[in-house]
Amino acid sequence: MKVGIIAGEASGDQLGAALIAALREIAGDVDVEGLAGPRMVAAGCRPLAGIDELSVLGIVEVLRHYPRLWRLRERLIRHFIASPPDVFVGIDVPDFVLNVESRLRAAGIPTVHYVCPQVWVWRQHRIPGIRRAIDVLLAVFPFEVGFFARFGITARFVGHSMADALPAVPDPAAARAALGLPAEGRIVALMPGSRSQEIARLTDLFLDAAVRVRAAEPAVRFIAGVVNPARAAALLARRDAVAPGLPLEVYSARSPEVLTAADAALVASGTVTLEAMLCHTPLVVAYRMAPLSFRIIKAASKSRFVAIPNILAGEAVVPEFLQNDAQPAALADGLLHWLRSAAAVERYRAYCTATSATLRNDAARAAARAIVDLVHERAAAGRP
Repeated sequence: MKVGIIAGEASGDQLGAALIAALREIAGDVDVEGLAGPRMVAAGCRPLAGIDELSVLGIVEVLRHYPRLWRLRERLIRHFIASPPDVFVGIDVPDFVLNVESRLRAAGIPTVHYVCPQVWVWRQHRIPGIRRAIDVLLAVFPFEVGFFARFGITARFVGHSMADALPAVPDPAAARAALGLPAEGRIVALMPGSRSQEIARLTDLFLDAAVRVRAAEPAVRFIAGVVNPARAAALLARRDAVAPGLPLEVYSARSPEVLTAADAALVASGTVTLEAMLCHTPLVVAYRMAPLSFRIIKAASKSRFVAIPNILAGEAVVPEFLQNDAQPAALADGLLHWLRSAAAVERYRAYCTATSATLRNDAARAAARAIVDLVHERAAAGRP
C-alpha cells in the first residue's frame, strides 16, 4: 500500500510517526512519502519536504509567506498526481492541506484528514470545502463525529494518541526523578510553544511572569520544555538577558515529564494545553499574535475558549489570557492561584481524570484501520 502524507508542526509529526507504525502493523508493506518531520522520517516516511517549511503562524504571517507556501503546495500536488498513492492523509494544518486534498480527490485519489479542522470553533464557511476535499475525517474528540454528520461529512472517532501515550495516573515523583529534579519543593513549568514566531512573542512574557512568581514565592523552581537543543539554548540566552538569576532548567523533547513534574504550568495555546490536562497539571494559558491576525480570528470565532480543556468542558476550567490580556502580572497571579489553592487543584484533577478517559482509544491503530478500510473499500468498488 502506498500512502501520501502531509503533516505540520511537532504535534503532527508525532501523530504521523505513530500512524505510520500502526499502518505497517496492520497492512504490512506500506510505502509512505510526503511532507514529514523527524519522527515520521525515523518511522520510515520518505521526505519530500521538511515539516519546518510549514512553521508559519497567524493570518498576516501566512500572507507574507504565501508565495513560498504556494510553490511548496503545488510541487507536492504535482508529485502525488504524477505518482498517485492508494490514499492520501493530511494531518492537521487544514489551511495548507485542504487544497491538496481537494485536488487529489478530484484526481481520483482517496483522501483522509487526521485531526478535524476546528470549524466548531471558527470559520464554518470552510465546511463545504471540507466536504468536497475529504472522504473520511479522523476525529480525535468524540463530539466531532456528530458535528460533522450534520453537514454530510463522514467522521470516525479514533481517540487521541497523546491520551494513549500518557499514563492514566500521572506520577510526578517519577517524572522528577527522570529529570533529575528534587522530590520536594514547588516547580512551575514554562512552555512557550513550538513555532519560532510564537516563541518570539511569548518567551520574554513568560520569563517576566516567572520572575513575579518567584518574588511572591521565593522557593519556587522553574523548568521549561522545548522541542530541540537549539531552542533550549535560545531560551537560556533570553533568560540570561531578561531574567538573570532565575533558576531555570530547560529540557528538549521531554514535555510529558516536564509537565508531570510541575505543580503548575504556563503554556502557549495549542496542543500543549491538552497535554497538560492529560498530565493533570494545573495550567495558565497565554497567547499573542500579530494584532490584525488576532482581530480577524476573534471576529470569526464561534467559541468562547482557545484552550482544549476549556473547549471540552464548555466552561473555564483553566484561565486564558490572550493578546493584550496576556500580561506578566495576570499570568503570575494565575500561577500563584494554583500553587496556593489545593481545593482548586483537586477539582481540576478530577476533571482531568474523567475527561482523559474519554480520549483513550488506541488512536494510532484506530486511525490506521480507518485508512486501510477506505483503501479496501475503494479497491472493492473498482473491481468489475
